[in-house]
Amino acid sequence: MRLKSLPMKKADIAAFFDRLAAEIPIPKGELEYINPYTLLVAVVLSAQATDVSVNKATRPLFEKVKTPEAMLALGEAKLKGYIKTIGLYNSKAKNVIALSRMLAEQHGGQVPASREVLETLPGVGRKTANVVLNIAFGQPTIAVDTHIFRVGNRTGLAPGKTPLEVETKLEKVVPEARKMHAHHWLILHGRYVCKARKPDCPACVVRELCAYKAKTTLEAAAPAKSKAKARKRA
Repeated sequence: MRLKSLPMKKADIAAFFDRLAAEIPIPKGELEYINPYTLLVAVVLSAQATDVSVNKATRPLFEKVKTPEAMLALGEAKLKGYIKTIGLYNSKAKNVIALSRMLAEQHGGQVPASREVLETLPGVGRKTANVVLNIAFGQPTIAVDTHIFRVGNRTGLAPGKTPLEVETKLEKVVPEARKMHAHHWLILHGRYVCKARKPDCPACVVRELCAYKAKTTLEAAAPAKSKAKARKRA
């Protein structure tokens, strides 16, 4: 299936985000966390894993561990016991211990509010850094995951061949007043409505603005649970 569409017009982009905002005025991420540190750990663990699986593993973990120092005291072997149900848990455990050590030794146990510094931590790339900056520090960053990449290309909102290209285009076209929440609106829209294999176009509030030509019909689309699910997650 060809996802890339013609670029969306400026007026349509404004309307696109107005409609998403009307559906979910204040969207929220689905990863559970207690503070910036536990958020960082959760996002690192979420690579190639679902938020549901990460939350299931981190609930008992975060009851015991809330700081880098506590994570170091727990140790890599015990950490693996908590996260063994998550994909790539061996390498992720190693990264979590290593980044915790760096935070404890070089940053006073605090998560830095800088993308450049965050990206020096083991297991932390641009996407992870952007998620932490947006949620923990209120910065208007956009972390392009598989959902945002798909929505950006399929709708014509921000066509691009790489996540960075899509991110750069989104930073240019998203209205200033919508940048703070754009990340979550697009993720929720991609996760529950503009799904990969069978987008739920009949239930989509931005379908008239979307440049995607192969829109699904009411008969072909998945059951229209998407909108309700997205609202519950907000």
